[in-house]
Amino acid sequence: MIIVMEHDANLEQINHVIKKIEDFGYKSHVIKGVEQTVIGAIGDERDKMELKNYMESSPGVSNVIEILKPYKLASKELHKEKMVIDVNGVKIGGSQFVVMAGPCSVESSEQIVETARAVKEAGAQILRGGAYKPRTSPYAFQGMEEEGLQLLAEARDATGLPIVTEVMNPREADLVARYADILQIGARNVQNFSLLKEIGKIPKPIFLKRGMMTTIKEFLMSAEYIMSEGNKEVILCERGIRTFETATRNTLDISAIPVLKAETHLPVFVDPSHATGYWHLVETMAKASVAAGADGLMIEVHPRPAEAYSDGPQSLKPKKFKKLMDDLRPYIKLEGKHL
Repeated sequence: MIIVMEHDANLEQINHVIKKIEDFGYKSHVIKGVEQTVIGAIGDERDKMELKNYMESSPGVSNVIEILKPYKLASKELHKEKMVIDVNGVKIGGSQFVVMAGPCSVESSEQIVETARAVKEAGAQILRGGAYKPRTSPYAFQGMEEEGLQLLAEARDATGLPIVTEVMNPREADLVARYADILQIGARNVQNFSLLKEIGKIPKPIFLKRGMMTTIKEFLMSAEYIMSEGNKEVILCERGIRTFETATRNTLDISAIPVLKAETHLPVFVDPSHATGYWHLVETMAKASVAAGADGLMIEVHPRPAEAYSDGPQSLKPKKFKKLMDDLRPYIKLEGKHL
């Protein structure tokens, strides 16, 4: 539930409400606005009526409102202002349109540094690259693991770009967090609740991809798992869902962007590379994503896609990526944002 404090509620009254929330076995989440303070009480709702009655008669409390959505922390009911996440000066979720770009897999120092320099020159603000790779076949390239993380850090040192990379296993979460600026949870792990709870304890932004057969509600409940552990900095990413269609790798659910925007305050990204599976479709879907209200894009870029260890067919060459970024600028400006 949401406890709305009076405009002139003092610190003693606010702290009293927080203490009582926690005495009832709930977690308190304080949001201090310009004009008033709102406190969320999240937890087992079996005692909610007793807590609600107590709060309604507490000094300094203006109103008590039940949160109707099952995803309490991710819902706009609790947090009406847009979440803006600062990653080394890159503002995700605000007026800045953010592009994360780079190869599917880190393959060598030369490859990742060359790509990092190319995407930065084109206007990307964050470098993506996989060190741990979840592959359909156990015989496919699985990533360079910690060596790949070290190479990503090398590329960050060379360019100044923050890095985002995937975490696949709770046991590796702390290791990846030592290197990465943003931790990615891939589509296959969107409902790996043990992993979600573990990374929810890590104080770094989380890039959460929608699963291939995950509903919007399930997607937001996965975000809720992370946020319930204390990490509120979650970035949502639509990357296509599995349907009967075989013309593309997945089916990009463009409607997910405005739906998520209506339901949550969290930033919403789109990955048109995984959504389509073909580089020549990326530009069109990127433009559509901007027009639909996305806060940013994640795009695969490789200097030599034909030689890529994974996802070569959907990767843009640096020159094509540069053209895409140039072509996107009018669309981004039309939406009231800037690169």
